[in-house]
Amino acid sequence: MNKKYSIAIHGGAGTIDLATLSQDVIDEVHQGLKDAVVAGETILAQGGSALDAVEAAVVVLENAPRFNAGYGACLTFEGHHELDAAIADGCSGDSGAVANVRYRKNPVKVARAVLSHTDHILLGGEGAERFADELGFDRVTNESLTTDLRREHWETLQEDRDNALQFENAFRFGTVGAVACDRDGNLAAATSTGGITNKRWGRIGDTPLPGAGNYAANDSCAVSCTGKGEYFIKHAVGHDLAARMRYLKQPLKVAVREVLEGSLNYPNGAGGLIAVDNKGKLVVEYNSTGMYRGWKYEEDSTIYTGIEAELTEHSV
Repeated sequence: MNKKYSIAIHGGAGTIDLATLSQDVIDEVHQGLKDAVVAGETILAQGGSALDAVEAAVVVLENAPRFNAGYGACLTFEGHHELDAAIADGCSGDSGAVANVRYRKNPVKVARAVLSHTDHILLGGEGAERFADELGFDRVTNESLTTDLRREHWETLQEDRDNALQFENAFRFGTVGAVACDRDGNLAAATSTGGITNKRWGRIGDTPLPGAGNYAANDSCAVSCTGKGEYFIKHAVGHDLAARMRYLKQPLKVAVREVLEGSLNYPNGAGGLIAVDNKGKLVVEYNSTGMYRGWKYEEDSTIYTGIEAELTEHSV
């Protein structure tokens, strides 16, 4: 097809206040976002697939301690990590996902293996762990995924349970994801998360549910969502965007805006999403206070990253 590639990534949306972040933290976030874009774009620039690109970008974000996925994931009510991830191939329409895994630093890699090596879509808990063991993925201790920041959030909630809700909103949202269109015109999406701080009872959000928080189909779009997962599940956001494009013939940007201003128009915002259509056009939108995000088009020598409304440009 010889199309031009494009890639977008996010590091979570929600209650983000730049005034509360030191310049060192802001710089670290921007660098992490840039690194993720570069990891995916390097593959696309060499003629690689969108599927490989989104996996590579998400692995970088899972390894970066400032984002709620992999190393740096939030803690559950019981004080451990339960991770979810998904990846979708727009060419085949297939997805792979894992939920409530505890011993993998890069759950998106296990999700990719579910896609590539099984007839299933979603594996959960101990079954996902056994599958990862059989394929030779390294096990890590659950404790090794914890950062001081996530421990501090968890301890704040544990120490003042009567007022936990007011703190939870500040710690609530966080997911990482990537979408891409490669030079063959194929689309892909990948998403990974630690969920929400203080979550209980094996809660699973939208991330590992195809058609909710992660979706890709070459006839429409690829999308990765971030925010309050229950909202994105309720409205099947990923599939809703694709359906609007298929049946209403809406451009991607119009479909995204109608969803954010319509079904996802909740007080304080539901979150945000990144998406790409089959022409390679990117949409990066949110209705929360902010969203960690970045993107690049092949024809543009600049990588853009942002936290709130501001953008930082990185020449490449």
